[in-house]
Amino acid sequence: MNFKKVEFLLSAHAIGQLPEPLYPDIAFAGRSNVGKSSLINKLVSRTNLVKTSSKPGKTQSLNYFLVDEALYLVDLPGYGFAQVSQKTRQSWQGLITRYVETRETLRCIVVIIDVRHELKQLDRDLIDWLRYLQVPFLPVYTKADKLSKNDQFKNAAALDAGLTLKARDRVIFSSKTGLGVGELRTRLAELAGAGDGGQS
Repeated sequence: MNFKKVEFLLSAHAIGQLPEPLYPDIAFAGRSNVGKSSLINKLVSRTNLVKTSSKPGKTQSLNYFLVDEALYLVDLPGYGFAQVSQKTRQSWQGLITRYVETRETLRCIVVIIDVRHELKQLDRDLIDWLRYLQVPFLPVYTKADKLSKNDQFKNAAALDAGLTLKARDRVIFSSKTGLGVGELRTRLAELAGAGDGGQS
């Protein structure tokens, strides 16, 4: 699968606006400002396909991108702190809940977690919920370039323990250095049933 062959498709503010389920969905979730936009941009070898922002809560819809006429990447609104009203946050949560519980072509949710910090309750809650729903998920520990190699592994091991994961169950990632990009592409292509995703 060629992750460089990508185009923005649409922004959905309601379930009825989702595209036809022609291809598998891979969704991306993470707390606000955890590096989600940068990760997706790195994954598809673009600099600004997904707009990055220092203002939490920038993403307010389910943003769909079509990869290689074979896969939908779905950028979900960040959870946790966001500079928006409580009513808006509740509407996002309702939209995400309906999406995750009803989208039959959802293959996996990539859960993005900042490797520099100890496990946050919101991240644990999300993964517990996905386990309960039996929705496949792949934790990706981002911002690895901001730590030494030793601290990367030490912090990752602590996150693994908190989430009861094995090291093989997640990916350590840096959108700055490209660490983990090839592994993530391969995993997502396999989840989508599209074979090897190893595009450089």
